Amino acid sequence: MPSFAAKVDAFRALHVPGRPLLMPNPWDVGTARLLAASGFPALATTSSGFAATLGRSDGSVGRDEALAHAATIAAAVDVPVSADLENGFAADPGAVFDTVGGAVAVGLAGCSIEDFSGDPRDPIYDIGLAAERVAAAADAAHRDAGLVLTARAENYLHGRPDLADTIARLQAYQAAGADVLYAPGLRDLDDIRRVIAAVDRPVNVLALPGLAGVSELAAVGVARISVGGAFSAVALGALHRSARELLDAGTFGFLELAAEGRALMATVFGAS
Repeated sequence: MPSFAAKVDAFRALHVPGRPLLMPNPWDVGTARLLAASGFPALATTSSGFAATLGRSDGSVGRDEALAHAATIAAAVDVPVSADLENGFAADPGAVFDTVGGAVAVGLAGCSIEDFSGDPRDPIYDIGLAAERVAAAADAAHRDAGLVLTARAENYLHGRPDLADTIARLQAYQAAGADVLYAPGLRDLDDIRRVIAAVDRPVNVLALPGLAGVSELAAVGVARISVGGAFSAVALGALHRSARELLDAGTFGFLELAAEGRALMATVFGAS
């Protein structure tokens, strides 16, 4: 298995504008191993997908749980793993420093910190505090072998579709030391192009309905595309459809998909 430093270097090198890294989000060891075996060169945890495995909603997992989960995923595969660390599990920059330091300590190649406050009345941190939080995260991320820090501007996920403010935030996070910039929720190709033109760091986008395809995103300079909790939701959707078929129709059409899954288990995990 590659060394921690080698994984960090490999992960950093995968961020090439115009040649986007396709980075899926497993939610347990099995899905991480399957996605790595499928050929993805890097993976990221998903806060919503992991929370669902515990029967909880997104945002309900604590820092220690998230770091332990991410460490387990990272130890299970040879490829670099980045962790979704939500808002660092704290408003205070010092506590965010500790969270990212924990990510370095458990062997992650990257992590993300967002500016969502968790307060529905005022969901986005003031830009000054948000930049201080990114600076603290960058301080922790760039010590020793370090890791690749992604700073997220959450406006578009929380009812604030303000492109000018989003760009100003990403520029502030770049100045604070972020390695990758991310504004999940952007769908319009022109908006994405404007963001990329306004910053000097690789830009990540989130796969969403209505988003342009990979080739079009590559053409405007996107460096990374992630799916967030979508694959986890796909798995739950397939399970629910299969359950409803059995309960409502009394048929077994789902067994065709199950055969595909069993074949994957045998290939990736070894015969039972």
